[in-house]
Amino acid sequence: MGEPTATLDARTITLHRTGNGPPLVLLHCLGVDHRLWPIALAGTERMHTLLAYDFPGHGESRAPSAPYGIADLSSQLAAVLDRAGVARATVAGISLGGLVAQHFAASFPARIDRLVLIDTTPRYTDELCKMWAVRAAQARKDGVKSLIPGLLEIWFTPSFVAQDPPAVRYVRDTLERCSGEGYARACEALAAADLRDLTATIGAPTLVVCGEQDIPSFLDAARWLKANIANAKLAWLAPARHASILEQPDAFRRTLRDFLA
Repeated sequence: MGEPTATLDARTITLHRTGNGPPLVLLHCLGVDHRLWPIALAGTERMHTLLAYDFPGHGESRAPSAPYGIADLSSQLAAVLDRAGVARATVAGISLGGLVAQHFAASFPARIDRLVLIDTTPRYTDELCKMWAVRAAQARKDGVKSLIPGLLEIWFTPSFVAQDPPAVRYVRDTLERCSGEGYARACEALAAADLRDLTATIGAPTLVVCGEQDIPSFLDAARWLKANIANAKLAWLAPARHASILEQPDAFRRTLRDFLA
């Protein structure tokens, strides 16, 4: 895995803006795209202007030709907001998006109103970092579609997958179309990330959200974020695994509404 070298051009990003009210920036997780948020936040556009876009190699955004890191995604977010004329916003991110949100909040504190970190971590364990290398290689060789069975087990509880609701179908369909190279580049950015020193400097009021049935390292990370961000609150969603806000959208919307009130 090479050192991050890519310059991520904000001009290639399509920003989707809906609703009215204070801006709420939404950063999706690995392998999906901005369409995650209408499932998780239906109705929220009545109270906020929702701003969402696709990370490199996801959805509408082309895969970069060189490696990049979380810091590059954070700088790209700042440039996207500059182009949109948004000086300050609440930023919410899930998993990959949560790492970008952490970096952005620490690096651009004047631009953050509030911060929402969902099923995320400041750093992956050594075991999971090795997993990212395996997953990147498989995505390049066999496509992201080959990863779907294992990913669904991580993202959702078994009963939720068995019901096959729209949220599960959305994830499955979007992963099938995800660029193998785009997915692999993001895996490598996640493996290289260590935001612990930055995260502890975040001063914005922060809501940490995690599914109660997520894997142990994410449960530990949620507690770490609560303990190390001065103005943080922690909320659990259940039953839910890694895609907690898709499995429990009503509970998430209530929690978010209370936090932003």
